[in-house]
Amino acid sequence: MEDVRRRPGRPTHNSTRWPYCGGVSEGLFGAIEAGGTKFVCAVGSSPTDIRAETRFATAAPEQTMAKAIGFFTEWIARNGPLVGVGVASFGPVELRLDHPAYGHITTTPKPHWSGADVVGPLRSALAVPVGFDTDVNGAALGEGRWGAASGLHTFVYLTVGTGIGGGAVVNGEVAHGLVHAEMGHVSVRRLDGDDFPGVCPFHGDCLEGMAAGPALAARLGQPAETLSGSALEEAVAVEAHYLAEGVRNIVYALAPQRVIVGGGTSAMPGLLPELRRRLVAALAGYPGLPEHAAADFVVPPGLGDAAGIAGAFVLAGADAGRDR
Repeated sequence: MEDVRRRPGRPTHNSTRWPYCGGVSEGLFGAIEAGGTKFVCAVGSSPTDIRAETRFATAAPEQTMAKAIGFFTEWIARNGPLVGVGVASFGPVELRLDHPAYGHITTTPKPHWSGADVVGPLRSALAVPVGFDTDVNGAALGEGRWGAASGLHTFVYLTVGTGIGGGAVVNGEVAHGLVHAEMGHVSVRRLDGDDFPGVCPFHGDCLEGMAAGPALAARLGQPAETLSGSALEEAVAVEAHYLAEGVRNIVYALAPQRVIVGGGTSAMPGLLPELRRRLVAALAGYPGLPEHAAADFVVPPGLGDAAGIAGAFVLAGADAGRDR
């Protein structure tokens, strides 16, 4: 099969232009949501048309990729070929198509996965085009196609859980450059009187260091999901402040039409309304758009936990369409 990295005239980044499937082949696709804790593999055409699915713990790269490949090869043997496979992966990952390490995990803290090749084994074993991007970019694509950002051309998906990551679609294209966006590491203004040092091993008190799940647990002495009463109210206030600071940076840098906030920590009762209120205060009347204060500017995922696998289907279809 042709190595798509060497096709003349191809862009040097993994571009997925809106509306993703303008000329994409019809048929069934493979989708992988490759998480640091578990892999989800599916066959279908959309998150509402899944013909087969499996989930398994993320182990060493060779073992994990062999399980994923085995799932798809068994499907193909019984049911016929797939049009393509898409992977929405934990990272960091190399997304530059002209880079020798394209399709690899890079400097991840996940043991044994730094330098692991994800795309190569799939392409070699399955002989189909393989679309590849980060898990949060995949979630953004899924929400844009079927979820809370449907019909929009510029939006951000922000996930808040064990870490904080963001995927941006700008003018219909996933934002890539030297690397994918790392919105969880933007600087945030401290809440008055807050001397918590932060938990990010690189920056201490960046957005992730102050607002990810481990930061809340370290600050409070217990996981956020176990809180109630006044302790929960205090935690929501702190979390909403730092997320509002992060979203403020996103608003000014990318001018999104909508910000989708997902991940386990985002499910804290009352968090999103308080985040909206504090975002308006943080913007301080500039640029003065009423949309920023609207209830549909900061929203939960329309697809819930299915956003990641939905994005993998989008990636599979987009890559197959480019390779036709």
